[in-house]
Amino acid sequence: MRIILYILQKEFIQVFRDKTMLPIIFVIPIFQLLILSYTATFEIKNVNLAVVDHDKSVMSSKIISKFSGSAFFNFKGNATTYDEAVLSLKRSEIDQILVIEQNFEKNLRSGQSPHIQIATNAINGSAASLMSAYASSIIADFNREIIVDENPTANVGLPINAQPTFWYNPELNYITYMVPGILVLLVTVIGMFLSGMNLVKEKEMGTIEQINVTPIKKYQFITGKLVPFWIIANVDLAIGLLIAYFVFSIPVVGSLPLLFGVSSVYLVAVLSLGLLVSTMTNTMQQSMFISWFLLVIFIMMSGLFTPVESMPQWAQNINYINPVAYFIKINRMIMLKGSGFADFHKEFYMLLVYAVSVLSFAIMRYRKRV
Repeated sequence: MRIILYILQKEFIQVFRDKTMLPIIFVIPIFQLLILSYTATFEIKNVNLAVVDHDKSVMSSKIISKFSGSAFFNFKGNATTYDEAVLSLKRSEIDQILVIEQNFEKNLRSGQSPHIQIATNAINGSAASLMSAYASSIIADFNREIIVDENPTANVGLPINAQPTFWYNPELNYITYMVPGILVLLVTVIGMFLSGMNLVKEKEMGTIEQINVTPIKKYQFITGKLVPFWIIANVDLAIGLLIAYFVFSIPVVGSLPLLFGVSSVYLVAVLSLGLLVSTMTNTMQQSMFISWFLLVIFIMMSGLFTPVESMPQWAQNINYINPVAYFIKINRMIMLKGSGFADFHKEFYMLLVYAVSVLSFAIMRYRKRV
């Protein structure tokens, strides 16, 4: 135990002696959390809309006012012709075109079915579907208003009245959903990169040979390399939780000790993975490249941005070996839903098996010559 304490003392001295390392560990994650929480969103709030009004009637003006008064649309004015509006769409000056046919009001008054065309820039498929849904919702609301105006009793006595209730995120704020996931992202990047580069740095400086000729056992050396960054990553998580509470008003609804207990196991898995990478590389560039390659795959498939259930089955199967996916799910459950251990015990045990397996492999993989 004394040997491990000496190694820990050495590692902490090395970390805090490097003045450029401290901002990377503590300051940069704070800025990343503050920036990414506002920018990493799939919400569509500013849809640039142009209108081609061939009717220029009272009814067409009403439906245009419904769009211009919406918080989701930025009304960019009327286009003279459809071709003119399409040209603006090609230049990315607008995102959507609303085309109102000629005789719109006349057909509406006579009981016929007038037509409205919505043309949407669909380069981004998910954004296009949301924009179309917003436009369709406004048109449907306009239809209901017309029905009520023409026949006030048409909506009386409807058999079903649905009243939606939103749990855990009643304001439907996307930041509330993203912050717990971004917290996991930050501690993962910090932990894996630092642990991955630490052992390689010893190789580049030549000090690894001095350590190899000492009677230090492999498990003692790996433990001494892992524990300092395990502590630092947990401190980063604590700072992130404070920012989430004071800046974004997102409290931890569930148990805080339970959250740190799960994060402790998760960080062992991530740090061990970084150490495993460092045992297989000889330079910091190699270590960073392999670590980044693994992180990109883990993060993109973790469910941080896209629900895992929406992925192909083969991708969902790969996620069984993705520790980031487990912790993002658990972190959101604890922070937002107040879930207990029984609610995610399967994911926790998978993390535990992952951590023990990778750590054992990292210890075996490290070649020590005495």
